[in-house]
Amino acid sequence: MATDVITLITHDHRTVESLFERLKKGAGDPSAAVAELRALLTAHARAEEDRVYPGLDAHHGVEEHKEAEVLLDALVRAQPGTPEFAETLDQLVESVSHHVQEEETTLLPALARTASEAELRELGKAFLQRREEELRALKGGGAAEPTKAELYEQAKQADIPGRSQMDKDELQEALSRAKS
Repeated sequence: MATDVITLITHDHRTVESLFERLKKGAGDPSAAVAELRALLTAHARAEEDRVYPGLDAHHGVEEHKEAEVLLDALVRAQPGTPEFAETLDQLVESVSHHVQEEETTLLPALARTASEAELRELGKAFLQRREEELRALKGGGAAEPTKAELYEQAKQADIPGRSQMDKDELQEALSRAKS
């Protein structure tokens, strides 16, 4: 498998699309598919935001990631087989498909034009490393520091307003203030 960042990102996109298809068809265990989808989308988004987006004008992409996170949280809470689950899945598919289409027709081609092959491979290495760190943390890999998803859940339980718009550091700070 190629290790350039564009190939890695588009591979994740195809994997997400296949998970969407599995969920839409009702194939397999929907709870396991939702958990896999949540882990992959969250890790993918964190890796893009932390390793790829800083060198690009990708503010809109970050906003779309936050929208997807909110929809993912709703999908996790929804009972498979219910109208709420189907509606939330449809909204998530639409949101992520829009993001993927924009990224693959605008952002990634611009990156391909401006970065050398070596730079794309280095970005790919950094993206993959960050993505794997996040996946390990999301799957309970013994990370000492809580993930953004875990902090978001804590903020939700603490009823912290504006939590869906906060980054990881802001969530940690808000939770610290709430505990004081």
